[in-house]
Amino acid sequence: MKFIDEARIEVRAGNGGNGAVSFRREKFVPRGGPDGGDGGRGGSVYAVADRNINTLVEYRFAPLHRARHGEAGRGDQCNGHGGDDIYLRMPVGTVITDRASGELVADLSAHEQVELLARGGRGGKGNVNFKSSTNRAPRTATPGGEGEHRDLKLELKVMADVGLLGLPNAGKSTFIRQVSNARPKVADYPFTTLHPHLGVVRAGTDRSFVIADVPGLIEGAAEGAGLGHQFLRHLERTRLLLHLVDIAPLDPGADPVRDARSIIAEIRKYGAKLHGKPRWLVLNKIDMLGRDVRDATIEQFLNRLRWRKPYYCISALTGEGCSELVRAIMKHIEAKEPVYR
Repeated sequence: MKFIDEARIEVRAGNGGNGAVSFRREKFVPRGGPDGGDGGRGGSVYAVADRNINTLVEYRFAPLHRARHGEAGRGDQCNGHGGDDIYLRMPVGTVITDRASGELVADLSAHEQVELLARGGRGGKGNVNFKSSTNRAPRTATPGGEGEHRDLKLELKVMADVGLLGLPNAGKSTFIRQVSNARPKVADYPFTTLHPHLGVVRAGTDRSFVIADVPGLIEGAAEGAGLGHQFLRHLERTRLLLHLVDIAPLDPGADPVRDARSIIAEIRKYGAKLHGKPRWLVLNKIDMLGRDVRDATIEQFLNRLRWRKPYYCISALTGEGCSELVRAIMKHIEAKEPVYR
């Protein structure tokens, strides 16, 4: 299924029913008095987070969602039936904003979280509510309130502990296949990954974390070039970023240092929130380097990049160094407070 991570919908809550103007009419009951009932409230529209849903494709093709109106009041003090509420089930990680104002309406961060999107109109008052000692036969009732109407933007940000960064063909998909249960497509051409993949990494019998692979970035991604810019939002929720670099590119004109700097520049341009996250450097494809030149090549790379932060050397293809990296990630995550409870 194609990954759909954005949609626009229109939600309309139901109007409240009108109050009734009615008088009691029974044999042997003179001057029965007012008995007009209240109108029912209009149905409201709610969003519900569901971890069993992973795309917004349903809302791409069904943009209008309307709740029922409340019924009008009737005589004999019968109140109108309220309109049924509707519940829109969405993936965990969906952010809902008002298209007109840009206001954040809801952030669905936990399974079964319920948020109000549009409130139904209140029911009108029947004339039984207006009787008094000085007004024994009121002919007044109020109309039902109008339900809310909103145009909304839905944006899915995947929920993952660790996010992978890197140029196309840096080995991100191979790495996530090596350490998790995810099986993204792997091929020898750029942009093999076209939508995010999530994988659960087991670091022990009862210890695990979720890792996200997004399409590779290219220079200018923050301004809209390539595919990766469409999915950078998914990395905003992660606790740790792994920046994968191909340390042994086959292209004679490739420069791993230049490539690494271009990714760092794109993250900085995208926003301070993403750039400020903990970021580890992962030098991939060390199996392509001979044992006699491996250490010198890595040291030269780190000196040119002026990188002093945590770094790891792995081969996603053979699995060399991956277990050590997974253990370090698990330790880092356990030392941090959970992002969502």
